[in-house]
Parts: sequence; structure tokens; C-alpha cells
Amino acid sequence: MRREKGLDNPQVATTAWKRFRRVMAWMALVGALCVGVALMVLRAWAGPMPIHMVVATVLGVWLTFMLGTALMALTFLSSGTGHDEQVLDPLKDDYPLDD
Repeated sequence: MRREKGLDNPQVATTAWKRFRRVMAWMALVGALCVGVALMVLRAWAGPMPIHMVVATVLGVWLTFMLGTALMALTFLSSGTGHDEQVLDPLKDDYPLDD
């Protein structure tokens, strides 16, 4: 019989996803601050910018920041809930990596 671990347990999953959303919300605010800093640096360096450059900067900086944040947060979510331990490695006996 298989024991529920990680995200299979509804209580653990609920807690983990709440934490994930909280981290993402805070990081969205930090990303917005990064966008503001990037716009100020560009303004000081290049002077007034066309609206297209402002929109591209906002989207580029914020989406890149959020993508990195989401990937790292999902990594920590997976590791922190025990989800990684549930993965079966069919080549474990053929190629021992823990030497």
C-alpha cells in the first residue's frame, strides 16, 4: 500500500500552494520595484524614452523576474513537500550516483 506523501496529501498541498502564492505575490511587488529602478537608470543614462521602450522594458524586466521567481519557488515547493522523494529512478541500479 502506498503512503500519501508530498502534494498527494490535501492538507500539505493546501499549505504548500498557499505559501507558493504568498511568495509569488511578494516577489511581484519586488519585481515592480526592479522595473522602477530599471526605468530610472535608463532615464538617467539615455534621457527621455519613447513609450514603446518603456513598455518593452516593463514587460521584459518584470516577466523575466517573475519567471525566475516562479521556477525557483516551484523547486522549493517540490523539495519542501517531499514530492522529490516520490520520483522513481529506473536507472538507479545501473548508474549509482551516490558514491
